[in-house]
This record gives sequence, C-alpha cells and structure tokens, in this order.
Amino acid sequence: MKKKRVLVVGAGGFAGGFIVDEGLRRGFEVWAGVRESTSRRFLGDPRLKFVTFDFDQPDSLASSLSEALPPEEKWDWIVYNLGATKAISFSDFSKVNYDYLKHFIEALRHSGKMPEKFLLMSSLSVHGPAHEKEGGKFTEKDIPAPNTRYGASKLKAEMLLQMEGVPYIIFRPTGIYGPRDKDYFLMLKSISKGFDFSAGYKKQLLTFIYVEDLARAIYDALEKAPVGNVYIISEERAYTQKEFRKLAAEALGKRGVISLPMPLWAVKAVSVVAEKWGVARMKPSTLNRDKYNIMKQRNWDADVSKAKKDFGFHPEVGLEEGLRRAAEWYKKENWL
Repeated sequence: MKKKRVLVVGAGGFAGGFIVDEGLRRGFEVWAGVRESTSRRFLGDPRLKFVTFDFDQPDSLASSLSEALPPEEKWDWIVYNLGATKAISFSDFSKVNYDYLKHFIEALRHSGKMPEKFLLMSSLSVHGPAHEKEGGKFTEKDIPAPNTRYGASKLKAEMLLQMEGVPYIIFRPTGIYGPRDKDYFLMLKSISKGFDFSAGYKKQLLTFIYVEDLARAIYDALEKAPVGNVYIISEERAYTQKEFRKLAAEALGKRGVISLPMPLWAVKAVSVVAEKWGVARMKPSTLNRDKYNIMKQRNWDADVSKAKKDFGFHPEVGLEEGLRRAAEWYKKENWL
C-alpha cells in the first residue's frame, strides 16, 4: 500500500516540528513547508523532504508547489500550521493568518495540488468569552464571537476554507504547551523564581493540550475524520490557576511559590503600555491588549466529545506529566 504523502506548512514553528516527527513516526512521506529563513534545528531527520515558500511573494507559491512534485502528483494531506499568535496590528494578524492562507489556497488550485484533506490549525480563541456568565463548556455548536484580533483573524481563515470549497478539517486547540514552547515557558520561568502572577481575583478555569497529543490528534483526524468538520482539541479536564501553579512548582522542584494575583485594571494598563512599547520598537510584545482579553477570560473549559466520537481522540499526557516533560527539556537546554 502506498504511504501517505503529507505536507506540513509552518513546520518550523513550535508545534510544527512535533507534527513532522509524528508523521515520520507513522511511516508517512513527510514534507516540511518552510521559509528560506526558517531554522531547521528540529527538522533534521534525513527522511524529511523540504519545499520553500515565500508568502510575501504570492505569485511564487504556485511555482514552489509545482516544482516540488511532478505535475500528476500531489500531497494526500496538507497540515496548515502557519500563523501568528502575536502581532503589532490587526492588519499584521490578518496578513499572516488570512492573506497568506488565501494566497496558498489559490496556489493549490492553480498548480493542481489540492489535497484529499486540508487540516487548518485554528484556535479556541475564535469562540470569544461565550460562557463567562452561565458557565459550561465550549462546543463546536457555539456561535463564534472572538474578542481578540488574533481570534478574529483565525475565524476569517476558517470562513475562507468553508467558502472556497476546500476539503477542510479545522482544529481549534486550546493552549498548546510542551518542550520548545516560549509562551508557557515565561510562566514556568516566573514560578521557578518563586512567583506566580495571575490576572484577576475570580476563579479561572484553564485548559491545555500537550503538543505531542495535538500532533497525534492531527493524524488520527486525517486518517479517520470526515471533511467539512470543526473540532475542539483539549485535555478533557480544566484546571484552576492554583492547580496549575502547584503542578508547575512540582515539575520544577520548587517550593514556596508566592501567588500574586493582579487586579484586571492593572493588567490592562500594563498590557496597553507593553503593546505601545512594542509598536515603538516595531516588535510585537508578548503582553498586549489581545493577551489581556485572553487572560481576563474566566472560563476556557472545553467539550471534546465530537473529536472522541469522530476519530477516537484521547489525550495521553495530562498536565502533570506534560509540565514535567517540558520542565525537564527547559533545564536540559539551559532555559531554566
């Protein structure tokens, strides 16, 4: 039986390397779609094939696709993992998360390389704060109402696939963490120094997905899930900030962590200043108004029953073990 041929666009990102590794582990012919400037530190497997894209030159995309494979051949599956999680302005979010995708879809059609299945990495942020007052879990039946520029750009990307007739599967993962991640690393770094900063005083329910569980879910969905579906991807339970702090401290071997909740007005003020400073430096800040809206949201609990039913989704790595693995990697790499 011919092995599946998979193209991972955005293979150089945090999750991208794990998605590539999982495809190779399953015996697929895996291609890494990267930019010329992309670091290949975690893309060193000799079985891996490469195709280089210049998304700022959309006219070149079809040529890149056509030159990678003979005219009569194409990738069976494409995982589109390219995206920006922070940017200076909405136009930047829209450019990377929507325009680049639009140009890529056009190039696939022009080159005759449209795959059997196209999996888009979206985000739980497209939902917005839908369950803040009444509680409950996010489901795929919710009407998306993003309250962040990031979430809005991801929703635009989802709508594009639906309108263009692409054989799509859309993933809306919650917070992705694990070795190599830089965002949750900042939280672990703070806890390693004995401090846990949080936003607001009301109870917050947080959800997570370990990056290797996400990679496994991607291929399970490509193998089993029908096209034209959206799936929420998360560990099956939610955690409070206190539970996260406790598990992170244990993973780091740290005792006596001081909890420092900040009032939301203070977090917002700091976020605005940090964002303006980032604009002045022409470099997106990790803390910004988008991040503030994410931090102030109290409920990120998610229902993954649809993914379980359609392709047997079952996360193998809980937060306790995932944080241990991440902390171990950060220490090995001298990040901590």
